[in-house]
Amino acid sequence: MNHLVVRSVVRGFLVNGARGGRYFSTATAVTTSGVLKPMDVWTEFRSRNGASFGVFYWRRMMSTAAETAVAENEKTEKSVGKQAEKEVESVKASDGAVVSSYWGISRPKILREDGTEWPWNCFMPWETYQSNTSIDLSKHHVPKTFLDKVAYRTVKLLRIPTDIFFQRRYGCRAMMLETVAAVPGMVGGMLLHLSSLRKLQQSGGWIKALLEEAENERMHLMTMVELVQPRWYERLLVLAVQGVFFNAYFVLYLLSPKLAHRITGYLEEEAIHSYTEYLKDIKDGKIENVPAPAIAIDYWRLPKDATLEDVITVIRADEAHHRDVNHFASDIHFQGKELREAPAPLGYH
Repeated sequence: MNHLVVRSVVRGFLVNGARGGRYFSTATAVTTSGVLKPMDVWTEFRSRNGASFGVFYWRRMMSTAAETAVAENEKTEKSVGKQAEKEVESVKASDGAVVSSYWGISRPKILREDGTEWPWNCFMPWETYQSNTSIDLSKHHVPKTFLDKVAYRTVKLLRIPTDIFFQRRYGCRAMMLETVAAVPGMVGGMLLHLSSLRKLQQSGGWIKALLEEAENERMHLMTMVELVQPRWYERLLVLAVQGVFFNAYFVLYLLSPKLAHRITGYLEEEAIHSYTEYLKDIKDGKIENVPAPAIAIDYWRLPKDATLEDVITVIRADEAHHRDVNHFASDIHFQGKELREAPAPLGYH
């Protein structure tokens, strides 16, 4: 009798369970010895269906564990995302631009001498300087050797199309000139850098000197862009001229550094002449002497009431310094020496 009752209970459980039900009879199974114990029913159930139930239970447990893991991962990702959003919100710039601090890199708060916030990211206060306007502007390297004459004639030929295209529009002329003038220092510094790595030798400071020259010429350009808004065809001309000049100067520097530096020296002499003519037109009233751009006032430490004339004056002094540096570098090569054997002219910029 006991055996039959147990079998009927287990069978009912299996049938109802297979149909998806959750029904259990509340009738009490009675045996000859009294009430049937639940453990007996469980034992009978496992003895007959232990394998299938074990698989079912194991699968159910695995599914539950996976769902729990996925839920925990989603919860973690949401919390990390919210934390990142809070960090980004906490470092929003004053102009509304969002700056991420995830890498731990942030711009320090820099102030001017008057206590106002430093507005520039392209250069810092310790990179500013006062140009030496007392420099001799009349210096000229007289071409003596064959390479000197080649360099001098090359620069004079390059000036012809510039004079035809720009004529006396010295603002646009200066902008174009600076896009070219910033190339030699970068090319020379880059090749000296690679040579230093390749030969395992120091450069005598010339890498830094030439890269400083390139950066200074670029700042000239950034200033001129504030004064002169280039037209679309002038921007197109800049792309063409820079592409040709960079590659030509790169090859030239590989073949003959002394010729490359001599050409740059003569280019700087032409720049001095162009800026001198620019100043004449300003003084004669042909070009309006507008207030100096803010970037120029901070970069050259000019007075607050500085004008365009003051800006062109300091730029011309910079070009005179670059003239001296490049002619000096060419002279070193003409003596059969390397640049690293002579001290680099550091400390001007």
